[in-house]
Amino acid sequence: MMHGWIPPERFFPYLTWPQVEAMVDKPNVVLVQPLGAIEQHGPHLPLVVDAAIALSVLGKTLAALDPDLPAYGLPPLYYGKSNEHWHFPGTITLSAQTLRQVLMESAESLYRAGFRKLVWMNAHGGQPQVLDMAARDLHQQYPDLMVFPLFTWRVPNIAAEVITPKELELGIHAGDAETSLLLSILPDQVQMEKAVCEYPPELSPESLLSMEGALPFAWVTRDLSRSGVLGDATVATREKGDRLLASLVEGWVKLIQDVYHFQQPAVWRQP
Repeated sequence: MMHGWIPPERFFPYLTWPQVEAMVDKPNVVLVQPLGAIEQHGPHLPLVVDAAIALSVLGKTLAALDPDLPAYGLPPLYYGKSNEHWHFPGTITLSAQTLRQVLMESAESLYRAGFRKLVWMNAHGGQPQVLDMAARDLHQQYPDLMVFPLFTWRVPNIAAEVITPKELELGIHAGDAETSLLLSILPDQVQMEKAVCEYPPELSPESLLSMEGALPFAWVTRDLSRSGVLGDATVATREKGDRLLASLVEGWVKLIQDVYHFQQPAVWRQP
């Protein structure tokens, strides 16, 4: 089943070219490109975590949408820019340049077919900046192409209700949130008996710098973790994962509705 979690009637590759050509109101059809990574996620989670999260959230979102809202899931981009993890065996990484080129050329193909609304649904924290720059470059080149470089976790969700403040700040990789979500969507691939708790070294309380945030420093994972985990995976539960997944899907349903109704601002064309 190539469509995985995505409903078959909303899986773009199952369409024929005459169906694409005849599609009604094509400029407002929402196409969603899930992006993940194949990279280490500690001793307890599979390499496919980010791609699995993007695909499961997208699939359940498309299933929950109003059937009259035209939206399709594109085949996933499993590989991403993961060089921060490449010291850990199993990680497969693209360069920023390669990822950007894949995004640009695939978007241009969809543009030639008449589509004008493209969502990049990214679940890997190591590549948002690449998506941001590619999206702006595409819109500059094709002013009527609306590109949305979005992070899967940034829709309204209940993470703050089920994850501790420390974990929300520092548990950025293979910790409670990701492990709980994998227990919900791929439970047979989670080895909870190997789960660990490992937080990055703390900076001086007087320092303005942070691992991520307004004033970050560059790092690779082995600078911060021996296990590959940044967070506490030992407290993860399927119940938390089920609740997180439901709230992410609810947020994404609203977001895709917003994208469908969105029109690119064009102040310079107004009198």
